[in-house]
Amino acid sequence: MARGGVYKSDVQKARDSLRAQGKHPSVDAVRVALGNTGSKTTIHRYLKELEEEEGQGLGAKVAVSEALQDLVGRLAARLHEEAETVVTEAQQRFAAQLQERNDVLEQARQEAIALSNQLQRTEAALHEERTVHASAQQSLAERVTEIAQLSERIAGLTARVAEHEAHAESLEEKHAHAREALEHYRTSVKEQREQEQRRHEHQVQELQVALRQANEALTTKNHELLRLNRDNSQWLERHGRLERELGEVRRGIEAQQNELDALRLTAAEHQALQGRWAEDTQTLERMRAELASVRVEASKERERREQAEADALRAGVRLETLEQLLTQLKPDQSADDAASGEKARGHR
Repeated sequence: MARGGVYKSDVQKARDSLRAQGKHPSVDAVRVALGNTGSKTTIHRYLKELEEEEGQGLGAKVAVSEALQDLVGRLAARLHEEAETVVTEAQQRFAAQLQERNDVLEQARQEAIALSNQLQRTEAALHEERTVHASAQQSLAERVTEIAQLSERIAGLTARVAEHEAHAESLEEKHAHAREALEHYRTSVKEQREQEQRRHEHQVQELQVALRQANEALTTKNHELLRLNRDNSQWLERHGRLERELGEVRRGIEAQQNELDALRLTAAEHQALQGRWAEDTQTLERMRAELASVRVEASKERERREQAEADALRAGVRLETLEQLLTQLKPDQSADDAASGEKARGHR
């Protein structure tokens, strides 16, 4: 672990060690020799102070190469600091953007899951509504068929009732004719009796014979009348039975009418269900559109995150380029130091 700070003596020892190894004591090299401890600003300040102290001890003579070396060192340190600052800021921005994009992506994923669940529930409700709709349609078709059958049955019963009523009217006409014939016969018999009473007594036997014949005919007519009365009673009974059947048919018709009203109510409910189904279909379409929009937004967020990663990568490449530039500058500085040493020995 790096220490909290360095001392000037530590920096001096590291610098002397680098010089003894024939290396240029730059800020980065000194910091590496110190075990990556201390800030570059502090190391640079200590190096500058040491150079000033050495310059005062040796005199005011400063070689041009040393001035260039100091300038290059300060420029390199500043460039390195600026590059680190840029990279740190870019990394922080990238981390913040990445966290924000991850939060947005997670929220979009949760919304997509919620929309998917709601879509499944809506599809299940739609399937149930379709099942109810099919059942209602089947029930309606059965009721329509049953109503048609009942209508045919009613028509047949109505025709039978009409036939029975016509037959009853015919029987009533026959009964009326029989009554008229009997009344006419009684009138004629009464007239004959009056005529026989005004006739002479010697026609009594003829009158008795005629009366006997008339009684026989009357008996025959009475038998016919009784038979007609029995037939009329039977027809009246059948007519009553038909009336009862007609009443039952009418009650059945009323029941069917009630069922028809119920079916109409069912048809109205079916129309309402169709309206709800249309609304659910529109809601489903809107949900699908929202899901597509969320997916597009997630894709855009993914593209922005990739762009941020590319920016960070470019910043890293820029930092590596700066470090390579500094590395290329160090041999030149060493050469300048060597040339300065040769010149100093020549002057001596």
